[in-house]
Amino acid sequence: MLSITLISLFVVAMIAAGFWGMRKTKNLNDFFIGSRTIGPWISALSYGTAYFSAVVFIGFAGKLGWAYGLNALWIAVGNAVVGSFLAWIILGRRTRTMTQNLNAVTMPEFLQERYKGKYFKMTAAAVIFLFLLPYAASVFKGLGYLFEANFSVSFDAALLIMVIITGVYLILGGYFAVTITDFIQGIIMIFCSILMVSLLVGKAGGFVSAINQISLNFYKDVYSVARPDYLMLAATVFMTSFGVWGMPQMTQKFYAVKDESVIKLAAYATLFFALIISVCAYFTGALTHVFFSEPTVVKGVVNFDAMVPELLLNYLPAVMMAVILLLILSASMSTLSSLVLVSASSVAIDLYKGHVNPEVSKKSSIAMMRFLSGIFILISFLIAKYEFSFIITLMSLSWGVVAGGFLAPYVYGLFWKRATLAGAQAGMFSGIFLAIALFYILGPAKAPLASSIAMTVPFAVVPAVSLLTKKVDPRVIVKAFKRI
Repeated sequence: MLSITLISLFVVAMIAAGFWGMRKTKNLNDFFIGSRTIGPWISALSYGTAYFSAVVFIGFAGKLGWAYGLNALWIAVGNAVVGSFLAWIILGRRTRTMTQNLNAVTMPEFLQERYKGKYFKMTAAAVIFLFLLPYAASVFKGLGYLFEANFSVSFDAALLIMVIITGVYLILGGYFAVTITDFIQGIIMIFCSILMVSLLVGKAGGFVSAINQISLNFYKDVYSVARPDYLMLAATVFMTSFGVWGMPQMTQKFYAVKDESVIKLAAYATLFFALIISVCAYFTGALTHVFFSEPTVVKGVVNFDAMVPELLLNYLPAVMMAVILLLILSASMSTLSSLVLVSASSVAIDLYKGHVNPEVSKKSSIAMMRFLSGIFILISFLIAKYEFSFIITLMSLSWGVVAGGFLAPYVYGLFWKRATLAGAQAGMFSGIFLAIALFYILGPAKAPLASSIAMTVPFAVVPAVSLLTKKVDPRVIVKAFKRI
Protein backbone atom coordinates (compact mmCIF):
# COMPACT_ATOMS: atom_id res chain seq x y z
CA MET A 1 0.00 0.00 0.00
CA LEU A 2 2.83 2.42 0.84
CA SER A 3 4.46 1.69 -2.53
CA ILE A 4 1.23 2.46 -4.37
CA THR A 5 0.77 5.68 -2.40
CA LEU A 6 4.31 6.92 -2.97
CA ILE A 7 4.28 6.09 -6.67
CA SER A 8 0.88 7.75 -7.08
CA LEU A 9 2.15 10.95 -5.44
CA PHE A 10 5.25 10.77 -7.62
CA VAL A 11 3.18 10.42 -10.80
CA VAL A 12 0.94 13.35 -9.85
CA ALA A 13 4.02 15.52 -9.24
CA MET A 14 5.53 14.56 -12.61
CA ILE A 15 2.32 15.31 -14.52
CA ALA A 16 1.89 18.62 -12.70
CA ALA A 17 5.44 19.53 -13.72
CA GLY A 18 4.54 18.71 -17.31
CA PHE A 19 1.60 21.13 -17.31
CA TRP A 20 3.73 23.79 -15.60
CA GLY A 21 6.42 23.38 -18.24
CA MET A 22 3.86 23.53 -21.05
CA ARG A 23 2.71 26.97 -19.87
CA LYS A 24 6.29 28.26 -20.00
CA THR A 25 7.15 26.72 -23.38
CA LYS A 26 6.66 29.16 -26.25
CA ASN A 27 9.35 28.19 -28.77
CA LEU A 28 11.89 25.51 -29.66
CA ASN A 29 14.59 26.95 -27.40
CA ASP A 30 12.13 26.81 -24.50
CA PHE A 31 11.36 23.17 -25.23
CA PHE A 32 14.95 21.99 -25.63
CA ILE A 33 17.11 24.20 -23.35
CA GLY A 34 14.63 26.25 -21.33
CA SER A 35 15.67 29.43 -23.20
CA ARG A 36 18.95 29.41 -21.24
CA THR A 37 17.24 30.56 -18.03
CA ILE A 38 17.97 27.69 -15.63
CA GLY A 39 19.48 28.50 -12.22
CA PRO A 40 22.37 26.75 -10.41
CA TRP A 41 20.53 24.36 -8.09
CA ILE A 42 18.13 23.03 -10.68
CA SER A 43 20.97 22.82 -13.24
CA ALA A 44 23.12 20.87 -10.79
CA LEU A 45 20.46 18.33 -9.91
CA SER A 46 19.42 18.02 -13.55
CA TYR A 47 23.01 17.17 -14.46
CA GLY A 48 23.41 14.76 -11.57
CA THR A 49 20.15 12.90 -12.09
CA ALA A 50 20.91 12.50 -15.80
CA TYR A 51 24.33 11.07 -14.83
CA PHE A 52 23.21 8.43 -12.32
CA SER A 53 20.48 6.01 -13.38
CA ALA A 54 19.30 2.64 -12.09
CA VAL A 55 22.27 1.08 -13.88
CA VAL A 56 24.59 2.53 -11.22
CA PHE A 57 22.51 1.29 -8.29
CA ILE A 58 21.66 -2.13 -9.68
CA GLY A 59 24.19 -3.28 -12.30
CA PHE A 60 27.41 -1.38 -11.65
CA ALA A 61 27.10 -1.38 -7.85
CA GLY A 62 26.58 -5.13 -7.64
CA LYS A 63 29.21 -6.19 -10.15
CA LEU A 64 31.94 -3.69 -9.25
CA GLY A 65 31.22 -3.62 -5.53
CA TRP A 66 31.72 -7.39 -5.42
CA ALA A 67 34.72 -7.42 -7.80
CA TYR A 68 36.66 -4.60 -6.10
CA GLY A 69 35.20 -4.16 -2.63
CA LEU A 70 35.97 -0.74 -1.18
CA ASN A 71 38.21 0.02 -4.18
CA ALA A 72 34.99 0.52 -6.16
CA LEU A 73 34.69 3.83 -4.32
CA TRP A 74 37.43 5.17 -6.63
CA ILE A 75 34.74 5.13 -9.33
CA ALA A 76 32.53 7.25 -7.08
CA VAL A 77 35.34 9.73 -6.48
CA GLY A 78 36.15 9.92 -10.20
CA ASN A 79 32.50 10.43 -11.14
CA ALA A 80 32.04 13.17 -8.54
CA VAL A 81 35.30 15.08 -9.02
CA VAL A 82 36.02 14.60 -12.74
CA GLY A 83 32.65 13.70 -14.23
CA SER A 84 30.72 16.31 -12.25
CA PHE A 85 32.79 19.10 -10.65
CA LEU A 86 35.59 19.47 -13.22
CA ALA A 87 33.13 19.07 -16.09
CA TRP A 88 31.30 22.17 -14.90
CA ILE A 89 34.48 24.12 -14.09
CA ILE A 90 36.37 23.31 -17.30
CA LEU A 91 33.58 22.98 -19.85
CA GLY A 92 30.60 24.85 -18.41
CA ARG A 93 31.43 28.51 -19.01
CA ARG A 94 32.98 28.03 -22.46
CA THR A 95 30.10 25.81 -23.60
CA ARG A 96 27.47 28.29 -22.38
CA THR A 97 29.21 31.25 -24.03
CA MET A 98 30.28 29.62 -27.28
CA THR A 99 26.95 27.91 -27.99
CA GLN A 100 25.22 31.24 -27.49
CA ASN A 101 27.74 32.97 -29.78
CA LEU A 102 27.09 30.36 -32.46
CA ASN A 103 23.34 30.13 -31.78
CA ALA A 104 23.68 26.37 -31.28
CA VAL A 105 21.37 24.38 -29.00
CA THR A 106 22.54 20.82 -29.68
CA MET A 107 25.86 19.01 -29.88
CA PRO A 108 25.52 18.44 -33.68
CA GLU A 109 24.65 22.12 -34.19
CA PHE A 110 27.67 23.17 -32.15
CA LEU A 111 30.01 20.94 -34.18
CA GLN A 112 28.64 22.21 -37.48
CA GLU A 113 28.73 25.90 -36.54
CA ARG A 114 32.15 25.68 -34.87
CA TYR A 115 33.83 23.81 -37.75
CA LYS A 116 31.57 24.92 -40.63
CA GLY A 117 30.98 21.48 -42.07
CA LYS A 118 27.79 21.23 -44.11
CA TYR A 119 27.06 17.59 -43.28
CA PHE A 120 28.84 17.36 -39.93
CA LYS A 121 25.57 17.96 -38.10
CA MET A 122 23.78 15.23 -40.03
CA THR A 123 26.47 12.67 -39.21
CA ALA A 124 26.54 13.60 -35.53
CA ALA A 125 22.74 13.48 -35.33
CA ALA A 126 22.73 9.98 -36.84
CA VAL A 127 25.21 8.77 -34.20
CA ILE A 128 23.02 10.17 -31.42
CA PHE A 129 19.89 8.59 -32.85
CA LEU A 130 21.47 5.17 -33.39
CA PHE A 131 23.20 4.83 -30.03
CA LEU A 132 21.33 6.91 -27.45
CA LEU A 133 17.90 5.59 -28.30
CA PRO A 134 18.86 1.96 -27.50
CA TYR A 135 20.47 3.27 -24.30
CA ALA A 136 17.10 4.80 -23.36
CA ALA A 137 15.46 1.44 -24.08
CA SER A 138 17.80 -0.27 -21.63
CA VAL A 139 16.61 2.09 -18.89
CA PHE A 140 12.99 1.26 -19.73
CA LYS A 141 13.81 -2.42 -19.56
CA GLY A 142 15.33 -2.19 -16.08
CA LEU A 143 12.39 -0.21 -14.77
CA GLY A 144 9.95 -2.72 -16.24
CA TYR A 145 11.57 -5.60 -14.37
CA LEU A 146 11.65 -3.53 -11.17
CA PHE A 147 7.92 -2.83 -11.32
CA GLU A 148 7.14 -6.42 -12.27
CA ALA A 149 8.94 -7.70 -9.17
CA ASN A 150 7.45 -5.19 -6.74
CA PHE A 151 3.87 -4.80 -7.96
CA SER A 152 3.18 -8.26 -9.39
CA VAL A 153 2.23 -6.80 -12.75
CA SER A 154 3.35 -8.13 -16.10
CA PHE A 155 6.55 -6.83 -17.67
CA ASP A 156 4.57 -5.39 -20.61
CA ALA A 157 2.16 -3.56 -18.30
CA ALA A 158 5.06 -2.19 -16.28
CA LEU A 159 6.71 -0.86 -19.45
CA LEU A 160 3.45 0.74 -20.50
CA ILE A 161 3.16 2.53 -17.15
CA MET A 162 6.66 3.96 -17.65
CA VAL A 163 5.82 5.07 -21.19
CA ILE A 164 2.74 6.97 -20.00
CA ILE A 165 4.46 8.66 -17.04
CA THR A 166 7.54 9.74 -19.00
CA GLY A 167 5.60 10.64 -22.10
CA VAL A 168 3.11 12.92 -20.38
CA TYR A 169 5.52 15.20 -18.55
CA LEU A 170 8.21 15.23 -21.25
CA ILE A 171 5.91 15.83 -24.22
CA LEU A 172 3.91 18.50 -22.42
CA GLY A 173 6.65 20.49 -20.74
CA GLY A 174 9.92 19.79 -22.54
CA TYR A 175 13.12 20.97 -20.83
CA PHE A 176 11.30 23.11 -18.26
CA ALA A 177 9.40 20.02 -17.10
CA VAL A 178 12.54 17.87 -17.24
CA THR A 179 14.49 20.25 -15.01
CA ILE A 180 11.79 20.64 -12.36
CA THR A 181 11.17 16.88 -12.29
CA ASP A 182 14.93 16.31 -12.12
CA PHE A 183 15.04 18.62 -9.11
CA ILE A 184 12.28 16.66 -7.36
CA GLN A 185 13.87 13.35 -8.32
CA GLY A 186 17.29 14.57 -7.14
CA ILE A 187 15.98 15.40 -3.67
CA ILE A 188 14.32 11.98 -3.51
CA MET A 189 17.57 10.29 -4.58
CA ILE A 190 19.63 12.06 -1.88
CA PHE A 191 17.20 11.20 0.92
CA CYS A 192 16.61 7.60 -0.15
CA SER A 193 20.30 6.82 -0.81
CA ILE A 194 21.39 8.01 2.63
CA LEU A 195 18.53 6.14 4.29
CA MET A 196 19.33 2.92 2.38
CA VAL A 197 23.01 2.92 3.35
CA SER A 198 22.26 3.88 6.96
CA LEU A 199 19.92 0.92 7.40
CA LEU A 200 22.33 -1.54 5.76
CA VAL A 201 25.26 -0.27 7.84
CA GLY A 202 23.11 -0.70 10.94
CA LYS A 203 22.43 -4.32 9.92
CA ALA A 204 26.21 -4.78 9.53
CA GLY A 205 26.86 -3.63 13.11
CA GLY A 206 27.85 -0.03 12.43
CA PHE A 207 30.12 1.82 10.03
CA VAL A 208 33.47 0.64 11.45
CA SER A 209 32.25 -2.95 11.62
CA ALA A 210 30.97 -2.75 8.03
CA ILE A 211 34.31 -1.42 6.74
CA ASN A 212 36.25 -4.14 8.55
CA GLN A 213 33.98 -6.90 7.32
CA ILE A 214 34.11 -5.70 3.72
CA SER A 215 37.92 -5.52 3.80
CA LEU A 216 38.30 -8.95 5.41
CA ASN A 217 35.69 -10.78 3.37
CA PHE A 218 36.75 -9.21 0.06
CA TYR A 219 40.11 -10.98 0.21
CA LYS A 220 38.46 -14.28 1.14
CA ASP A 221 35.67 -14.02 -1.42
CA VAL A 222 37.58 -12.66 -4.41
CA TYR A 223 41.31 -13.28 -4.00
CA SER A 224 40.66 -16.95 -3.29
CA VAL A 225 39.21 -17.23 -6.81
CA ALA A 226 41.11 -14.70 -8.91
CA ARG A 227 43.00 -11.48 -8.40
CA PRO A 228 40.87 -8.42 -9.33
CA ASP A 229 41.75 -6.76 -12.62
CA TYR A 230 42.74 -3.26 -11.50
CA LEU A 231 43.45 -2.19 -15.08
CA MET A 232 39.74 -2.65 -15.74
CA LEU A 233 38.93 -0.69 -12.59
CA ALA A 234 41.08 2.21 -13.83
CA ALA A 235 39.45 1.98 -17.27
CA THR A 236 36.01 2.05 -15.67
CA VAL A 237 36.91 5.14 -13.64
CA PHE A 238 38.22 6.84 -16.77
CA MET A 239 35.31 5.81 -18.99
CA THR A 240 32.54 6.79 -16.58
CA SER A 241 34.24 10.01 -15.40
CA PHE A 242 35.64 11.53 -18.61
CA GLY A 243 33.10 9.93 -20.94
CA VAL A 244 30.29 12.18 -19.74
CA TRP A 245 32.26 15.20 -20.99
CA GLY A 246 31.29 14.18 -24.52
CA MET A 247 27.75 12.88 -23.94
CA PRO A 248 25.15 15.19 -25.57
CA GLN A 249 22.53 14.69 -22.84
CA MET A 250 25.08 15.97 -20.29
CA THR A 251 26.54 18.91 -22.22
CA GLN A 252 22.99 20.12 -22.88
CA LYS A 253 22.87 21.14 -19.20
CA PHE A 254 25.64 23.69 -19.82
CA TYR A 255 23.77 25.28 -22.73
CA ALA A 256 20.71 25.92 -20.60
CA VAL A 257 22.16 27.79 -17.59
CA LYS A 258 21.00 31.35 -17.01
CA ASP A 259 24.43 33.00 -17.20
CA GLU A 260 28.10 32.40 -16.46
CA SER A 261 27.70 33.32 -12.77
CA VAL A 262 25.71 30.10 -12.33
CA ILE A 263 28.62 27.84 -13.27
CA LYS A 264 30.69 27.79 -10.07
CA LEU A 265 27.74 27.31 -7.72
CA ALA A 266 26.31 24.60 -9.99
CA ALA A 267 29.72 22.87 -9.97
CA TYR A 268 29.84 22.63 -6.18
CA ALA A 269 26.18 21.62 -5.95
CA THR A 270 26.74 18.87 -8.52
CA LEU A 271 29.85 17.69 -6.66
CA PHE A 272 27.84 17.43 -3.43
CA PHE A 273 25.05 15.49 -5.15
CA ALA A 274 27.38 13.19 -7.07
CA LEU A 275 29.43 12.31 -3.99
CA ILE A 276 26.34 11.30 -2.05
CA ILE A 277 24.75 9.27 -4.83
CA SER A 278 27.85 7.54 -6.19
CA VAL A 279 29.39 6.76 -2.79
CA CYS A 280 26.07 5.36 -1.54
CA ALA A 281 25.65 3.26 -4.69
CA TYR A 282 29.13 1.70 -4.74
CA PHE A 283 29.33 1.33 -0.96
CA THR A 284 26.07 -0.61 -1.13
CA GLY A 285 27.67 -2.84 -3.75
CA ALA A 286 30.70 -3.38 -1.51
CA LEU A 287 28.36 -4.32 1.36
CA THR A 288 27.49 -7.50 -0.54
CA HIS A 289 30.71 -8.89 1.00
CA VAL A 290 29.16 -8.46 4.45
CA PHE A 291 25.93 -10.28 3.68
CA PHE A 292 26.93 -12.82 0.99
CA SER A 293 29.79 -15.28 0.75
CA GLU A 294 29.48 -15.75 -3.02
CA PRO A 295 27.84 -14.01 -6.00
CA THR A 296 24.14 -14.50 -6.63
CA VAL A 297 23.34 -17.37 -9.00
CA VAL A 298 20.19 -17.22 -11.14
CA LYS A 299 19.26 -20.32 -13.16
CA GLY A 300 22.74 -21.73 -12.72
CA VAL A 301 24.52 -18.59 -13.92
CA VAL A 302 26.24 -15.92 -11.81
CA ASN A 303 24.12 -12.76 -12.04
CA PHE A 304 25.76 -9.67 -10.55
CA ASP A 305 22.75 -7.53 -11.49
CA ALA A 306 20.67 -9.50 -8.99
CA MET A 307 23.02 -8.96 -6.03
CA VAL A 308 21.91 -5.52 -4.87
CA PRO A 309 18.18 -6.23 -5.36
CA GLU A 310 18.56 -9.46 -3.36
CA LEU A 311 20.52 -7.61 -0.67
CA LEU A 312 17.79 -4.99 -0.35
CA LEU A 313 14.94 -7.52 -0.36
CA ASN A 314 16.57 -9.73 2.28
CA TYR A 315 18.00 -7.17 4.68
CA LEU A 316 15.78 -4.10 4.56
CA PRO A 317 12.32 -3.84 6.13
CA ALA A 318 9.52 -4.47 3.66
CA VAL A 319 8.25 -0.92 4.14
CA MET A 320 11.65 0.38 2.99
CA MET A 321 11.30 -1.28 -0.40
CA ALA A 322 8.72 1.35 -1.31
CA VAL A 323 11.34 4.04 -0.65
CA ILE A 324 14.02 2.14 -2.59
CA LEU A 325 11.62 1.69 -5.48
CA LEU A 326 11.11 5.45 -5.55
CA LEU A 327 14.91 5.93 -5.52
CA ILE A 328 15.42 3.67 -8.53
CA LEU A 329 12.43 5.13 -10.35
CA SER A 330 13.71 8.69 -9.84
CA ALA A 331 17.24 7.79 -10.94
CA SER A 332 16.02 6.11 -14.10
CA MET A 333 13.29 8.44 -15.27
CA SER A 334 15.54 11.49 -15.04
CA THR A 335 18.15 9.78 -17.22
CA LEU A 336 15.47 8.51 -19.57
CA SER A 337 13.88 11.92 -20.14
CA SER A 338 17.26 13.50 -20.97
CA LEU A 339 18.10 10.72 -23.43
CA VAL A 340 14.74 10.94 -25.21
CA LEU A 341 14.90 14.74 -25.43
CA VAL A 342 18.37 14.65 -27.00
CA SER A 343 17.36 11.83 -29.39
CA ALA A 344 14.26 13.77 -30.51
CA SER A 345 16.34 16.90 -31.08
CA SER A 346 18.71 14.96 -33.37
CA VAL A 347 15.84 14.61 -35.85
CA ALA A 348 13.68 17.70 -35.21
CA ILE A 349 16.49 20.26 -34.87
CA ASP A 350 19.59 18.77 -36.47
CA LEU A 351 18.10 16.88 -39.41
CA TYR A 352 14.70 18.40 -40.24
CA LYS A 353 15.22 22.04 -39.27
CA GLY A 354 18.91 21.92 -40.14
CA HIS A 355 18.71 20.29 -43.58
CA VAL A 356 15.13 19.69 -44.76
CA ASN A 357 13.21 22.84 -43.81
CA PRO A 358 15.31 25.60 -42.18
CA GLU A 359 12.36 28.03 -42.31
CA VAL A 360 9.99 25.83 -40.28
CA SER A 361 7.82 27.94 -37.95
CA LYS A 362 8.24 28.06 -34.17
CA LYS A 363 4.86 26.42 -33.65
CA SER A 364 5.65 23.60 -36.05
CA SER A 365 9.09 23.07 -34.47
CA ILE A 366 7.61 22.59 -31.00
CA ALA A 367 4.92 20.31 -32.37
CA MET A 368 7.56 18.20 -34.11
CA MET A 369 9.69 17.96 -30.94
CA ARG A 370 6.66 16.84 -28.95
CA PHE A 371 5.65 14.36 -31.64
CA LEU A 372 9.16 12.92 -31.95
CA SER A 373 9.60 12.69 -28.19
CA GLY A 374 6.45 10.57 -28.12
CA ILE A 375 7.60 8.47 -31.06
CA PHE A 376 11.03 7.87 -29.52
CA ILE A 377 9.50 6.86 -26.20
CA LEU A 378 7.33 4.41 -28.12
CA ILE A 379 10.34 3.05 -30.04
CA SER A 380 12.24 2.64 -26.76
CA PHE A 381 9.26 0.72 -25.40
CA LEU A 382 9.22 -1.63 -28.41
CA ILE A 383 12.98 -2.20 -28.21
CA ALA A 384 12.76 -3.02 -24.49
CA LYS A 385 9.74 -5.28 -25.05
CA TYR A 386 11.06 -7.36 -27.94
CA GLU A 387 14.80 -7.31 -27.14
CA PHE A 388 16.11 -7.33 -30.73
CA SER A 389 19.58 -8.88 -30.65
CA PHE A 390 21.27 -6.19 -32.76
CA ILE A 391 19.75 -3.50 -30.52
CA ILE A 392 21.21 -5.19 -27.44
CA THR A 393 24.62 -4.90 -29.11
CA LEU A 394 24.01 -1.19 -29.74
CA MET A 395 23.16 -0.77 -26.05
CA SER A 396 26.51 -2.26 -25.07
CA LEU A 397 28.35 -0.05 -27.55
CA SER A 398 26.48 3.19 -26.85
CA TRP A 399 28.68 4.79 -24.20
CA GLY A 400 31.98 4.09 -25.97
CA VAL A 401 30.77 5.13 -29.42
CA VAL A 402 29.14 8.41 -28.37
CA ALA A 403 31.92 9.48 -25.99
CA GLY A 404 34.64 8.30 -28.38
CA GLY A 405 33.05 10.13 -31.30
CA PHE A 406 32.20 13.45 -29.66
CA LEU A 407 34.63 14.06 -26.81
CA ALA A 408 37.76 15.21 -28.66
CA PRO A 409 36.00 17.31 -31.37
CA TYR A 410 33.91 18.99 -28.66
CA VAL A 411 36.79 19.76 -26.28
CA TYR A 412 39.15 20.97 -29.03
CA GLY A 413 36.32 23.06 -30.45
CA LEU A 414 36.01 24.85 -27.12
CA PHE A 415 39.71 25.41 -26.42
CA TRP A 416 41.81 25.31 -29.61
CA LYS A 417 41.24 27.82 -32.38
CA ARG A 418 43.42 25.87 -34.83
CA ALA A 419 41.18 22.77 -34.77
CA THR A 420 39.80 22.23 -38.28
CA LEU A 421 36.79 20.54 -39.81
CA ALA A 422 38.92 17.70 -41.21
CA GLY A 423 40.59 17.23 -37.83
CA ALA A 424 37.26 17.10 -35.99
CA GLN A 425 35.78 14.68 -38.51
CA ALA A 426 38.86 12.45 -38.33
CA GLY A 427 38.63 12.53 -34.54
CA MET A 428 34.97 11.57 -34.58
CA PHE A 429 35.31 8.70 -37.03
CA SER A 430 38.48 7.32 -35.37
CA GLY A 431 36.71 7.29 -31.98
CA ILE A 432 33.62 5.56 -33.37
CA PHE A 433 35.68 3.02 -35.32
CA LEU A 434 37.89 2.16 -32.34
CA ALA A 435 34.93 1.83 -29.97
CA ILE A 436 33.25 -0.69 -32.27
CA ALA A 437 36.38 -2.57 -33.38
CA LEU A 438 37.88 -2.91 -29.90
CA PHE A 439 34.53 -3.98 -28.46
CA TYR A 440 34.57 -7.00 -30.76
CA ILE A 441 38.31 -7.66 -30.47
CA LEU A 442 38.54 -7.42 -26.67
CA GLY A 443 35.04 -8.69 -25.93
CA PRO A 444 32.15 -7.18 -23.92
CA ALA A 445 33.93 -7.87 -20.61
CA LYS A 446 36.67 -5.41 -21.65
CA ALA A 447 34.22 -2.73 -22.84
CA PRO A 448 35.51 -0.08 -20.38
CA LEU A 449 39.05 -0.52 -21.74
CA ALA A 450 37.81 -0.39 -25.35
CA SER A 451 35.83 2.77 -24.60
CA SER A 452 38.76 4.42 -22.81
CA ILE A 453 41.07 3.84 -25.78
CA ALA A 454 38.38 5.09 -28.19
CA MET A 455 38.03 8.27 -26.12
CA THR A 456 41.79 8.88 -25.86
CA VAL A 457 43.14 8.27 -29.38
CA PRO A 458 41.07 11.05 -31.05
CA PHE A 459 42.88 13.59 -28.85
CA ALA A 460 45.99 12.80 -30.91
CA VAL A 461 44.12 12.47 -34.21
CA VAL A 462 42.39 15.87 -34.13
CA PRO A 463 45.55 18.02 -33.79
CA ALA A 464 47.58 15.81 -36.15
CA VAL A 465 45.03 16.21 -38.95
CA SER A 466 44.22 19.84 -38.09
CA LEU A 467 47.82 20.97 -38.52
CA LEU A 468 47.84 19.52 -42.04
CA THR A 469 44.48 20.79 -43.25
CA LYS A 470 42.68 24.02 -44.10
CA LYS A 471 41.92 26.37 -41.23
CA VAL A 472 38.37 27.33 -40.30
CA ASP A 473 37.26 30.75 -41.59
CA PRO A 474 38.79 33.35 -39.20
CA ARG A 475 35.41 35.12 -38.97
CA VAL A 476 33.90 31.95 -37.51
CA ILE A 477 36.70 31.72 -34.94
CA VAL A 478 36.25 35.35 -33.91
CA LYS A 479 32.52 34.83 -33.49
CA ALA A 480 32.89 31.55 -31.60
CA PHE A 481 35.54 32.79 -29.16
CA LYS A 482 33.94 36.17 -28.45
CA ARG A 483 33.97 36.94 -24.67
CA ILE A 484 36.01 33.78 -23.96
